[in-house]
Amino acid sequence: MKYNATPNELRSIGASVPWWMYASARWLAHQINRHMWHVEVQGRFNVPATGPVIIAPVHRSFIDFFIASEVTNRPIAFMAKDELWKYKLPAKFLEAFGAFPVNRSGVDRKALERAESVLRSGGMLILFPEGTRRSGDTVGELHEGAAFLAARTGAVVVPIALSDTEQIMPKGSKMPKRMPVKMVVGRPVHVSDTPSTRRVRRSELSKITTEIGESMQEAFDSVRT
Repeated sequence: MKYNATPNELRSIGASVPWWMYASARWLAHQINRHMWHVEVQGRFNVPATGPVIIAPVHRSFIDFFIASEVTNRPIAFMAKDELWKYKLPAKFLEAFGAFPVNRSGVDRKALERAESVLRSGGMLILFPEGTRRSGDTVGELHEGAAFLAARTGAVVVPIALSDTEQIMPKGSKMPKRMPVKMVVGRPVHVSDTPSTRRVRRSELSKITTEIGESMQEAFDSVRT
């Protein structure tokens, strides 16, 4: 995969590194995904080539965000747990590449505003609707952030599922195992064609969240067959 990020694309996700540095880092991530986990992507055509997109992976392992980047060669912003911002140097590194913190204990309005800014700029964002790592074969109860952002920005929500990442790097483990990973890109959820500043009704959030959950479960069932 080629990663030719333009300055405008990097600005859309809030990255501050030069384009060549971002492209080099993404190329390196691709090499790791290809050689360590032999990542196979099914349904890549479901990912829009332009416009605002929310990548919504099923969350089973710490490495999910890393492997999920294999779904596209577009620049991607990451919403990551705020515990990763305990130390200044790693925090600056993450932010330079388009990551930003979210407090998962409640509604983090600052994180939602940053995510909305990325999407309104036509960028792509990885967001875990389950909030935190879960276990088992059933998609857990979803937070409504993805639905809210999609309704406000017109972003397409693209669910993805990864095979065996819970075994590759379980909670508490320090180093991931080597084993093949299959990625299934699920049915995209189209909420709106245009951005909006209107208030999103609770009933609408619930309906969109249900649809996202159903598509995530379809992808998760498919990746395990």
